[in-house]
Amino acid sequence: MNTMNTATTVNTTTAPLRVTLLVGSNRHGRFGPVVADWLLDHLRAHDDLAPEVVDVAGTALPTTLAPTPEATAALAEITPKLADADAFVVLTPEYNHSFPAGLKNVIDWHFTEWRAKPVGLVSYGGLAGGLRAAEHLRQVFAELHAVTVRDTVSFHNAGASFDGEGRLRDPSGPDSAAKTMLDQLVWWGRALREAKEKRPYDGA
Repeated sequence: MNTMNTATTVNTTTAPLRVTLLVGSNRHGRFGPVVADWLLDHLRAHDDLAPEVVDVAGTALPTTLAPTPEATAALAEITPKLADADAFVVLTPEYNHSFPAGLKNVIDWHFTEWRAKPVGLVSYGGLAGGLRAAEHLRQVFAELHAVTVRDTVSFHNAGASFDGEGRLRDPSGPDSAAKTMLDQLVWWGRALREAKEKRPYDGA
């Protein structure tokens, strides 16, 4: 009995965290896939992470939150990737000093899927680098009982940061920021996963 318990503890402690990357832009001609591909390379290279992707542009969720057949079909694809995740990385552009409506809609269709899980934020935009959108998302995820990690990754003047092949012109800063953010995400992801195994989260 003790041997089995020890084996289970070791397995859950060392197993990679399932992390869902939520790509938040659905605007025509969006730049998001360029940043998402760069980010996925970092997620896949991290031994402690096993990534999935939910792309807002590929969803068909109504803003009415009505359980239509179309919404049910879309949720059947999206919800398991959020529910099964131990952690999230949200990639957002900044539209008019905040994050896109499509991203908020996907977030609002779910609740328990976010609870007691860590969220890393990656943003892109013009001079502000999407940081205002990222800060607004912190408030949203706090309401959903999720934990946003402190450090973010932001791309200022994002279009000029990548070349025509989708490679960063100067990767040193973003690569370092991504490592810091993902290391924090792993720490929180493991800590919260272990805590929920001992005592399920039941926040008010």
